[in-house]
Amino acid sequence: MDELVERVDAQDRVLGVVSRRDAVREGWLHRVGVVVCRDRQGRFLVHRRAEQLSRFPGHYELGVGGAAGVGESYEQAAARELGEELGARATVCLRFKFLNRVGLSPHWLGVCDAVLPEIGAPDPGEVAWHGWLTESELRRILRQWTFTPDSQEIFGRYLACRADPSLSQKRCS
Repeated sequence: MDELVERVDAQDRVLGVVSRRDAVREGWLHRVGVVVCRDRQGRFLVHRRAEQLSRFPGHYELGVGGAAGVGESYEQAAARELGEELGARATVCLRFKFLNRVGLSPHWLGVCDAVLPEIGAPDPGEVAWHGWLTESELRRILRQWTFTPDSQEIFGRYLACRADPSLSQKRCS
C-alpha cells in the first residue's frame, strides 16, 4: 500500500490528501522532513543508501528523512525516519524549509537538526554505510562522492543558517 501525504501549494498550505506515488508521478508538491545529524564533537553524519532502494540507490546522503505523512510535521517526519533508518532517537528541531525542485519531484523540504549521542541499529534495507565527517571533510567529499541531488543544497543552507541564526525557522535548545 502506498503511503498517503498531504498535497500542498506553493505557500505550503494543504490542498488535500494524495498517495505519495501520485504526488511524485504528477509533480504535485508535498512535504518531506529531513534531519542533519551531528555528534557532540560537531561532526556530520553521512550515510550511503542501500543498493535495493528505488530512489537513489547507493547514493550518499547528508539528511536522514522522508515524506511527511498526513497531519505529520516536518519534525515528526524527520524523527520517525531517524528511528526507522538508523534506530536512533533524538530531539529534532526545524531550522528552515525551502521549495526543493531537484530530485524525483518538487516538494517542500523541512530541514531539521539534532545531536545524536549514539546510533542504534541502522536498517540494512535503508542504510548500507554511515560515518561521521568534519565540516572540511564533508566539503571535500560532497565534490568526490555521488550524493543525492539535495544534499549539497541542504549543506549550503544549513551552514548559512548556522552562521546567521535569524535565517532559522525556530530557535531550539
